[in-house]
Amino acid sequence: MPVYSTLTIEQDPAQPAVARMVLSRPDKLNAINDEMPREIRAAVEWANAHDAVHVIVLEGAGKGFCGGYDLSQFGEGQIDHPCQQEQLPWDPMVDYAYMKRNTEDFMSLWRSAKPTIAKVHGYAAAGGSDIALCCDLLVMADTARIGYMPTRVWGCPTTAMWAYRLGPARAKQLMFTGDTIDGQRAADWGLANACVPEADLEAATMRLATRIAAVPRAHLAMHKMVVNQVMLTMGLEQTQMMATVFDGITRHNPEGMWFRRYAQAEGFKAAVQWRDSGRPIPEGQDARQQIAQLEEQLAQAKAKARIPDELP
Repeated sequence: MPVYSTLTIEQDPAQPAVARMVLSRPDKLNAINDEMPREIRAAVEWANAHDAVHVIVLEGAGKGFCGGYDLSQFGEGQIDHPCQQEQLPWDPMVDYAYMKRNTEDFMSLWRSAKPTIAKVHGYAAAGGSDIALCCDLLVMADTARIGYMPTRVWGCPTTAMWAYRLGPARAKQLMFTGDTIDGQRAADWGLANACVPEADLEAATMRLATRIAAVPRAHLAMHKMVVNQVMLTMGLEQTQMMATVFDGITRHNPEGMWFRRYAQAEGFKAAVQWRDSGRPIPEGQDARQQIAQLEEQLAQAKAKARIPDELP
């Protein structure tokens, strides 16, 4: 079996026609780091290369499916990164190239010739919802939640799957509010194919996967290509290009810069709490003024850290 740093994949011992991919950073709620998107693509390619595999089931280890991008790195961390450029003016194409690659890596689940099923418990949040919605089918626990909270500030879903999976009105509702929905509402809205009690999630997912796995590979590939072509004809690729550009803008405009500076000064948990609480997000000149104050706060903390303790 291939060895990765952020996930595992293997054929199910009892059902070898089912490949089990498990996001495996449970101590970080399976948060996305630089390696995870590449490894998702590599694992999908591994499964597609094995004739015995007919379907891929993707799930998360530990408390949930995936908590989104690792904000301890990308939000709170004081690093120079394509998505977190400290040089001004920022280069949108550097940001776009990085995030478009991530989008394409997640979309390997959608492009896979073999059907993919997301088995969701806990949270599929932000970038984690992108991963889940790139799968063909979604089975959720009734206690699970899915949504893209960073649409409130510092994010635009790069895969653009909400509109294609939910339709315009409900996609707008979730993107305007950043709200999450539970498994039952996801099923009622047609986002999830099934919602079951969490204790039944494994059995329900494997029943569906096993049913699909009995169909010849070529038939599955053709049926998937037909449905995917509908989405492509509707403009999926062009929409993803726009969404990925906009995602970069949300992280580098005044509101996005405020969120990052607040996370760096107060911690990402405090920044997320503000974002999700419904408090107004600082905008425009107000955001710029707060950025200046937060940068002064950060500079003072950095200077203080460099001063050695006085001897008694």
